[in-house]
Amino acid sequence: MDTKALLTGGLAAVFLLTGCQSQDESAPQAPEPPAVEAEPAEAELSRAEAVPEAGAGERLQAVLAAQPAEAQARYPDRNPAETLAFFGIEPGMTVVELLPGGGWYSRILAGYLGADGTLIGVNYPQDIWPLFGFMDEERIAGMATWAEDWPQQAADWAVEDPARYQAFVLGELPEDLVGTADAVVMIRALHNLARFDAEHGFMQPALADVYAVLKPGGIVGVVQHEARPDMPDEWATGENGYLKRDFVIARFEAAGFERVDESDINANPRDQPTVADSVWRLPPSLRGADDEQTRAARLAIGESNRMTLKFRKPE
Repeated sequence: MDTKALLTGGLAAVFLLTGCQSQDESAPQAPEPPAVEAEPAEAELSRAEAVPEAGAGERLQAVLAAQPAEAQARYPDRNPAETLAFFGIEPGMTVVELLPGGGWYSRILAGYLGADGTLIGVNYPQDIWPLFGFMDEERIAGMATWAEDWPQQAADWAVEDPARYQAFVLGELPEDLVGTADAVVMIRALHNLARFDAEHGFMQPALADVYAVLKPGGIVGVVQHEARPDMPDEWATGENGYLKRDFVIARFEAAGFERVDESDINANPRDQPTVADSVWRLPPSLRGADDEQTRAARLAIGESNRMTLKFRKPE
C-alpha cells in the first residue's frame, strides 16, 4: 500500500468524512491560470508523497478532525494532511497564504501553526477586481481595506490556540515582513494572476513579493488546477481555471526559485476537460449542473486534477 493510502486510511476514522458539498474558499468564482504538464528530467524530482513528523502529524490530525463536516467532506479531494506534510509545514512557522478567500485552508493552517506561529493572508492587488466583470463598485471599493479587515475576520473564526494573523495585498508588501516567512502556500491561487497577465502583468510582481517575503531557503507550495499538455495553450491561460505544469514551473524559475519536488497527491485522472469546459463545472461549484444526471456525473469525477509543486528560495 502506498503512503497516501496509509495516510488516508489512518485519518478516515478521525475525519468522519461526509458526502456533503461546501462552497469553494477562493475569493471570486473566476477562472485560474495555465499549468504545464511535463515530467521533470531531474531524477531527484520523484513525485514523493510525504508523511508528517509524528508530533506534528498528531496535531494536524486533531485540527482536521475539529473542522466542520462540510469542510471535512472536501478532504478526499484536497488531501490537506498529505499536502501540508509534503510542503513541510510545521507548527510555529510563519506561513503566507495567497488568496485565503473564505478560509477553508486558513482555518486549518491557523490551528496547526498554533499560538507560536503566524499566518499571513495575502490578496490580489486592488486593480484586479474590476477585471472579473461581476463585482459591483461597492464590493470593489470594500476590497480596498481587505488587509486591515482580514486579520479581524480570521480572529472571529474562534480557532483554538490560533496563529497570529497578519495580511497584505500583492504589490504592497510591508517592509517589516520582508524575509520573515518560512513558507508560502498558493492553493488554487495562480489562475487569475495568469489569466490577466498578458494585458496587465500581474504574475511577475506577485512572484516578486512571494520571493521577497520568504527567508532564504524558504519554501513555496503550489496546488493548481492542471491542464493536460495536449490541450491548446490558448485554452490553458487561466480563463478556464487550468494551467499547464511547464508554464507554472517556468514562471517560478524565472522569478528566481529552485524547483524542489512535485507530487501526485492531488492528481485526479478522472478530470478530463474538453475545450468547452472550465474547472467550475466540477464540485464544489458545479456550475451548469442543472439536472440530477449531470450533477451525479460531475460529483463522480470529483474536484479538479491538480499539480502539487514545491519550490525554494535559494539560500
